[in-house]
Amino acid sequence: MIKCLYKINRMKQLLIIRHAKSSWEASIPRDFDRPLNNRGLKDAPAMAKKILDRKVAIDAFISSTAKRALTTASFFYDQYKQNGHKTQGIIGVPELYMASPSAFENTILDTNDALNTIAIFSHNPGITEFANTLTSTKIDEMPTCSVFAIKIETDKWSDFLNAKKSFWFFDYPKM
Repeated sequence: MIKCLYKINRMKQLLIIRHAKSSWEASIPRDFDRPLNNRGLKDAPAMAKKILDRKVAIDAFISSTAKRALTTASFFYDQYKQNGHKTQGIIGVPELYMASPSAFENTILDTNDALNTIAIFSHNPGITEFANTLTSTKIDEMPTCSVFAIKIETDKWSDFLNAKKSFWFFDYPKM
């Protein structure tokens, strides 16, 4: 009989992504409804391609339901779909609009374990605050359309809070 001397860890991967640059046009009555501006419309597909070029296979895109976050998520989803990746699509989560770290945590804890890599799209200041709770790697602020990625040593999202997490990468359009 052969005895296994090591444990094989399954890993989950989490990308948290701040929405791309949005418009501050005075004619838009609610913050929730702000669209991407021209720079955001350029940066979102470019960042999606950068992440795809890293060979990151995203299983689901989870987004705040605010227009700028959903639009950013749709650029990522479209880039992945056009390149033949199968994903769950975009899952809208209203609690990710102006979310606290606990809203991010609750979203992650509720994620289906069949999904190994998820991307969450949201807003500052909460997204930066949440990123800074994950590992020893700290950032001053997540720029628009930035991606902060970690690996989690677990096979269940419900174990996220207590699982060992390690910094994977940080990227943004002007990097």
